Formats: sequence, C-alpha cells, structure tokens
Amino acid sequence: MWCSVIALPVLAAATSVVAKALSPGEDGKYTISSKGIKAQFIPYGATLTNLFVKGKNGEDVDVVLGYDDLNYYPVDPGHPVYNSIPGRYVNRIGKGIYTIDNTTYTTELNDGSNTLHSGTNNWSYRVWNVTDLTEDSITFSVYDASNSSRGMLGDVQGEVTYSVKGSTWNIKMNAKSLDEKTPLMLTQHTYFNLDAYKNPDTVKIWNHTLYMPYSQRFLVADDGALPTGEIGTAAPLSINDFASAAGLFLGHAQNDPRFAGNCGGGGACEGYNGYFLIDDAPRDAVVVRLASVFSGITADLRTDQPGVVIYSCNWMDGTADLKSTQGTAGNRKVVRSSCVAIEAQDYPDGINHPEWGRLDKQISGPGQKYSWESSWTFGNL
Repeated sequence: MWCSVIALPVLAAATSVVAKALSPGEDGKYTISSKGIKAQFIPYGATLTNLFVKGKNGEDVDVVLGYDDLNYYPVDPGHPVYNSIPGRYVNRIGKGIYTIDNTTYTTELNDGSNTLHSGTNNWSYRVWNVTDLTEDSITFSVYDASNSSRGMLGDVQGEVTYSVKGSTWNIKMNAKSLDEKTPLMLTQHTYFNLDAYKNPDTVKIWNHTLYMPYSQRFLVADDGALPTGEIGTAAPLSINDFASAAGLFLGHAQNDPRFAGNCGGGGACEGYNGYFLIDDAPRDAVVVRLASVFSGITADLRTDQPGVVIYSCNWMDGTADLKSTQGTAGNRKVVRSSCVAIEAQDYPDGINHPEWGRLDKQISGPGQKYSWESSWTFGNL
C-alpha cells in the first residue's frame, strides 16, 4: 500500500516512522513475538518461515518447516506451499472444471488430471504487500487480477493478519470478489514437526499424537486425492480414526496393510492426505490437538472452518534441506512421512458437489466478503 505524503512536518515524520516499521530485519524476515512465541514471515506467499515455541524444558523449538535461504522459496521446483496461503481456491478442482450460473470454466491441470490450489500462479507464488506491522502482528495483502490463475475470473482483493498473544498464534483472513462471481476458499498451509527433527530415535511423524474429537467423518477420495462425493465414517481404531480416543499416534494403523496406500498415489501414498469434517463442535472448541512426547509440545487448533486436511508428507523425497534451527548432525533432510500439514478449510472440490450444500460458502459474488479465522495455542504435556 502506497501512501501520499502531505507537506507538513509532523505528518512527514509520521510517514517516515511507518516506512521504517514496515521494513524487515537484517535477516530479511518480519518478526512478531509475545511471551511464548516468536513468528517470522516473508512477503512471498505471506509465508511463515519460523515459529518458535517453548519445549518441555523451556527451550525454543522451531516447529514448522521452511528454508534458511529465503531466495529458495520462489525457485524450489517442488513448491510444497510451506506455511503459506494458496488461493484463490485451495485444494483440488476435479478435472479442472467448474460451473457458475450455467457457464463452465476450465482451470490449469497441475496435479494429474486435477487443479491443485488454483494452478501454478496461485497466491502462494505471489509476493504480497506488507500493509501493517507491530511488535505482535503483521498484515499482508494481495490483489489477484482476473484470470491471473487460468479460469479464475473476476478481480479479488485478499488480506491476512497474523498475530501472537501469550502462547497463541492467530490467523485471520478476509477476501472480496470485486466484480464477478468466483470460487473463493483459503487456508494456511502449515507444516509441523513438533520435535524440530531432533528426536534421535526417529525423524518420522508417526510418533506424534493426533486427536480430532469432532471428526469421525471424512471425505472418501480417489487415487488422486480427489473426493468422490461419498462421506465415510471412521470406526474406532480404524486407519482414519482420530476421534475415538485422545493420544492415538499418527502411525497407530501402520500395521494395517491398507496404511501403505491409504492416501492413493497408486498405492504409493502412505498415511494421510485427506479431509476430515468437523461436526457439532462447540464455539471455540479445540478441534485438533497435535502433540509429541519427545519435545513435550502440544498444538491446539481452533477454527471457524468446517473441516481440516491432514497430509502426512508422503511425497517429501529427502532432497530438501532442513533449517539450521532443526535436525541433528545425522539428519539434515526432510524425508518421507516426517511432517504433517494441517489445513483448516471448507470441503475440497465443494464447487463440484452441490449435494454437500457448500456452494454458497465457496462461490463469492461481487462485493461479498469472505472470512476465515483460526488459531494455534501451544503448550506442554
């Protein structure tokens, strides 16, 4: 956001203070902090690069994935969407086709026969503007011109404010379609390893526990992680059960022969890459708890969204470097199934499944305001 300068000494001085406040630190990152958290960001993708919370011994632990080299974010060929905001429509669009008011639109196929996160020019590839910065909050904005992502028509203005207070990281997003009806659905695509890859016994995520007490139901997906339309119900202790009891390990079903191909990929995707519905959760309830005994860290999610995607990092191939804040001398890489992305959002491909009743939540008309809010509160076991 550019501000005009009025030729008055007091206002000119105020303008210079604002300009200085909106500059990053010497490391190129924007830092906000509270007593229990330090969070660092870059404008590319409105990306969270580091999130330091307290471990069981009071030490600072960087619990999210990312790169030390900030210049690598825009050139990484894998583009895993590390802790950034894809959009304007996240997750998959089946066959790259959707319809609004009897007009069919086609989108870029960048995930097999489907569109993922609106294609390869989605908001996680954009450099956002920093519009506000304080000691404990930062706001980014993005302007998405019509058809910047193929088949996404109409101009959209988006904004995210990250803030920290005590041991809680808050995320609030707003967006508005300015002139046309358009798909609009967002998320914060956060990747966690609560051990910061420092556990000498394992770098896998299976030792983390996951509890989602309101998420017995899930969307059944095909081999390409695209929902089929069917809504399944997880039986207690089945592969997709994280609702029946607290303390279930992410890898609790590893001995089930179906676990190795549970998320498709021709049987090559082990673990999880799917959407869990949040049913009948009280207002401000904790809907997801991720925890690790090794670090002693707990992460509690509250959200106004109707569900979450759980992705257990199957496609990490061991080539990406860990940050210097993470890992051990014997482990400096992000290997398969060593992290978990937790993404609060609306139903994937809901624009193609009117039977779910999500069209009014995922298609935004001219001037309508879209909003999204979540928070992560960190503690210790």
